[in-house]
Amino acid sequence: MIKALIIDNEAHIRADIRERLHEHFDNYIEIVGEAEGVTAGITAIASFQPDLLFLDIHMDDGTGFDLLGQSSSKVFDVIFITGFDHHAIKAIKIGALDYILKPVDDDEFKEAVQKAIDNRNKENNIEKLIEISSEYFKGVEKKRVILKTADTVYAIYEDDIIYCRSDGNYTTFYTLQLEKIVVSKPLKQIEEILSENIFIRCHQSYIVNKKHVLKYNKQGVLIVNLDFKVPVSSRRKDYTLKKIFD
Repeated sequence: MIKALIIDNEAHIRADIRERLHEHFDNYIEIVGEAEGVTAGITAIASFQPDLLFLDIHMDDGTGFDLLGQSSSKVFDVIFITGFDHHAIKAIKIGALDYILKPVDDDEFKEAVQKAIDNRNKENNIEKLIEISSEYFKGVEKKRVILKTADTVYAIYEDDIIYCRSDGNYTTFYTLQLEKIVVSKPLKQIEEILSENIFIRCHQSYIVNKKHVLKYNKQGVLIVNLDFKVPVSSRRKDYTLKKIFD
């Protein structure tokens, strides 16, 4: 059985999650405890040693990221619980972690929990994922993102990404280290985790890091670091050139 701990400052949310777990996952998950804040949550983690944490983002005595930073144990999976908070959700996505929006949707809940069950015995580098998410949430200047391939988890600085190219539901990252990182996500999802003031969607199939752009030529192509060439669509030309060169 997977031991689950629910940490949320709203009693009705804790009750809702408890009821859904009993209804859908009673044969897989045992609820070992609950807590309503950061301080109580840290004590509960130390006491119950959970395998899975349902964790609120904003609580009366701090945030879920505060709790994770202060906890001495991180040998558990995390499913965040949050209201619609763009900054928090982006931080969670950057770290490739899972979340459930309040009010809780049953299908989204089941999908997130089933994923945690399926990944239980896999190497997930949870401490690194939490670290990257927390950095963004707290406004660390040099931002990193988590990229997961079929067999590797990368924590890569945005500044090291030259450009991204999509091919259907796959995106290839071209980096300063001359390493190509292929992830099974469409470009739209990649665009959501990259900094809007640095990365520009210059083409249906390309996102470019403007810090690496050297020039734009008459053929409608950006020349970027390491002599890569990135096309600019006619529809996005004015927007792209303004964002890069103005």
